[in-house]
Amino acid sequence: MPHDHGHAHIDPNSGDRRVAIAIWANGLLTVAQIVGGILSGSLALIADALHNFSDMASLVIAFAARKIARRPADERMTFGYGRVEIVAALINYTTLIVIGFYLIYEGGMRLIDPPEVMGWTVVILGGIALVVDTLTAMLTYSMQKGSVNIRALFLHNLSDALASVAVIVAGTLIILYDMRWVDPAITIGIALYILYLSFTEIGGPIRTLMLGSPPDIDGTDVVAAIQNVDGVVDVHHVHLWQMQEHAAALDCHIVVEREQMGEADIIKEEIRAALRERFSIEHSTLEFEASDTAHQGAQLFGHGS
Repeated sequence: MPHDHGHAHIDPNSGDRRVAIAIWANGLLTVAQIVGGILSGSLALIADALHNFSDMASLVIAFAARKIARRPADERMTFGYGRVEIVAALINYTTLIVIGFYLIYEGGMRLIDPPEVMGWTVVILGGIALVVDTLTAMLTYSMQKGSVNIRALFLHNLSDALASVAVIVAGTLIILYDMRWVDPAITIGIALYILYLSFTEIGGPIRTLMLGSPPDIDGTDVVAAIQNVDGVVDVHHVHLWQMQEHAAALDCHIVVEREQMGEADIIKEEIRAALRERFSIEHSTLEFEASDTAHQGAQLFGHGS
């Protein structure tokens, strides 16, 4: 069956506007939390402000990556600039992991000695943060289905929205029962959830940057499809990778009988048609060898002997 990514297409300019709005919203929230933290003497709010500042930085990285990714290929980047979005996703997931471990450390320290917290200030600013985080998540929800870069951003903001809910709950419990230990306990729970999301998702960008084969394409099925084409005797030195998030590529050596070398162009087109129809592989480089002079003992995948 055809290889289908099933991603949604959104007008690039509309997507850029959504990300720009989210940047401004998170920037204003960061300023509000810093001012509120200073006025109330709440270190927790200042720490959350720094967290939201990291969100704004993630948004800026994602925004810049979207712009750069649209550049056409040139002599310096012959495959184009699309992979910059993969790099941006890796940066954002790595940032989430660092933040997760930092929040666990900070929460542990505060469990030992819970600080005085002004509950109403926490609830009010937590409510504002929840509105901003929810707005940002809504702006990026439909975009994240077709971009690993925006998906990292969406998960970042989703974790923040959940954190804001927890902050509101913690502030309420502090107001009603003076349960100061709830704030760091909930922080640790949120941090564990952030780490779970990050470690679950970060493998995709790493696999792509390591030139791994697309996770939804079976390399042995690709080889079998090539071998089923009339005239193909053997296949070796197969390289299957993702040039960009939604663009798989293949290069390999095709062995045919000596007397069929004159039909190489016809066989090549049949192979490319099979690759497009079954696996949506649009970019392929096929090198033909005659069976009597073909590389002997070559491995199927990779370029070893």
